[in-house]
Amino acid sequence: MVIPEISPAEAIDLLDADACFVDIRDPGSFAEARIRGARPLSMQTLEAFLGQVSRQQPLVVYCYHGHSSRDATAFLLEQGFEDVRSLQGGFEFWRQRFPETLDTN
Repeated sequence: MVIPEISPAEAIDLLDADACFVDIRDPGSFAEARIRGARPLSMQTLEAFLGQVSRQQPLVVYCYHGHSSRDATAFLLEQGFEDVRSLQGGFEFWRQRFPETLDTN
């Protein structure tokens, strides 16, 4: 399976559109800083996520550096989500490029 990916330059256009940004990092990292409006996805939140998010809504999945998000993207595609892409470079690259788009505690 070819895993769809999206560059941060392309993904920034989706941030204020209809896309859902999905953060698969650990809960502590999510609590500390995340892309504005992102939803956490972990084993603890998986069931709720699958029940609440539309299969037609575009998803941008990110992790720390853009590697684990590829596996999560494949999983979500297997679950019937139609438009899922892994964020190239992950959160760390995004944080450096678009710091104004972060929610922090």
